[in-house]
Amino acid sequence: METSLHQQLKALYADDTERIEVKLGRFRIDAIVGDELIEIQHGSLAAIRDKIQTLVKDHDVRVVKPIVAAKLLVKRQRKNGKILERRQSPKRGTLLDIFDELVYFRRTFPHPRLILEVPLVHVEEWRYPGHGRRRRRRERDHVVEDRKLIEVAETHKFSTAKDLLRLLPKRLPRPFHTGHVAKKLGVARWIAQRMVYCLREMGGVEVVGKEGNAILYQRVRTSRLSAA
Repeated sequence: METSLHQQLKALYADDTERIEVKLGRFRIDAIVGDELIEIQHGSLAAIRDKIQTLVKDHDVRVVKPIVAAKLLVKRQRKNGKILERRQSPKRGTLLDIFDELVYFRRTFPHPRLILEVPLVHVEEWRYPGHGRRRRRRERDHVVEDRKLIEVAETHKFSTAKDLLRLLPKRLPRPFHTGHVAKKLGVARWIAQRMVYCLREMGGVEVVGKEGNAILYQRVRTSRLSAA
C-alpha cells in the first residue's frame, strides 16, 4: 500500500496533479515535470536499477531517494485505534546513508541524463502491535500502518562523481586510506570503506598504492572527471 509519505512527496515534486502516476510504455512514472521524469524511491535503489537504465536512454530522469533523518513514532492500541504513545526514535539517518544504496546503483549513476536527489526528511511513523509468537520479541513486534511527512529538512542533488566527492572530508592526507576518512567523519571504518568503494567504482577516486594492508587512494583530478 502506498504511504502518505510517498503521496506527499509526489505532490511536492509534481507541478501538475494530472501528471502524477503517468503510464509511459511498460512503466508507471511517479511524476513528470516538463520533459523530466521523477521517480521517488523509498526502498532500495537496486529495485529500480533496470527501470532507470532503460528510461535514461530517451529521457531526463530525476531519482528522489529520501533519507529519514528524524522519526516520530506514533503507537496505536490497534489498527486505526487509540493513540497510546508518541516518542522520538533514537535512530537518525544521515546523508552518508546514500552510499548504502549506491553500492547497488553504481552501474546506473552517474549518467548524463540522471540526477539523484536526496531529501533528508522528518516523518511520523504510525504503528500498532503485531502478533509475534515469541514473547521475548513482542515489544519489538509491530505493523507500520503509515508514514507521514513532517518536513523536508534539507535537500542534496548529485549529477556526477565530482558532486559525490564533496562528501569526503576536505583535509585528507595525500594519498589517504579509509581509516583517514573514518576518523575525519567520525564514523565506523566500514562506512568509510563503502563510501570510498562507491567513489572508486564511479571514477571519483583511484588506487595509488598500499600502506601495509591499507589501500591508498587519491581524488581524480577535476579535469579528468569533466572529460569523463
